[in-house]
Amino acid sequence: MTTVKNKTILITGGASGIGKKMALMFRDLGAKIVIWDIHQENMDKMKQQNIHTYTCNVADRNEVYRVADQVTKDVGPVDILINNAGVVNGKNLLESQDEHIERTFNINTLALFWTTKAFLPKMLERNSGHIVTIASAAGITGVSKLTDYSASKFAAFSFDESLRMELSKMKSRVQTTVICPCYINTGMFDGVKTKIPFLLPILEEDYVAGKIVNAVLKNKRRVIMPWIVYTVWPLRILPVCLFDFICNLLGINSSMDEFKKGM
Repeated sequence: MTTVKNKTILITGGASGIGKKMALMFRDLGAKIVIWDIHQENMDKMKQQNIHTYTCNVADRNEVYRVADQVTKDVGPVDILINNAGVVNGKNLLESQDEHIERTFNINTLALFWTTKAFLPKMLERNSGHIVTIASAAGITGVSKLTDYSASKFAAFSFDESLRMELSKMKSRVQTTVICPCYINTGMFDGVKTKIPFLLPILEEDYVAGKIVNAVLKNKRRVIMPWIVYTVWPLRILPVCLFDFICNLLGINSSMDEFKKGM
């Protein structure tokens, strides 16, 4: 197992939701925690928890590089990077405004490149580090009303896989982990419904955060929640019409019908 005591862990989108939960869990394990967020009120509360806070819009490449340099000067090299920041639009493609689609990709996908490019070089120099990508079950199977979100998370999943291959080819000891949870009860997906809760439950924040912390400690390469999401890959062998029928039967494509939040 990996020990995180005295390690510096940076979590994007770390002032609320599972980012906040992870920050507090890792802090209790003795890690030095740095969070990036844009919601000042939430960050002020986290600062009182002995956590380093920085305002950073991860969609802005230049801001990411600038704040990353500041973190290195103030706190030291980052040992574990958790790319957690994310947004959801929750509208059908033709109802989605262009700028909202761009924002989804800027935060959910492109930010992964900027943060990783900012911190990976020092990890490679030390031949030690860990990069965690919070993707989604929607990055494994497409979902109605999540065209931009699913596409951005498919890209996040592929980002982790390609990065893992690159690091392996370099014989680097830097680790990667991809996390693919189903809907989480954080408010981000307010109003979503699950047709078969015992198979596809709405996950709780503490449960997901705990799974991610455990994955980092045990150097797990991939975590998918719940287990039934693993069946997507063998189901893709089926004809498309049958695959779609099963997704509809499980209620996947109706899960966003009552979604209440959007940009």
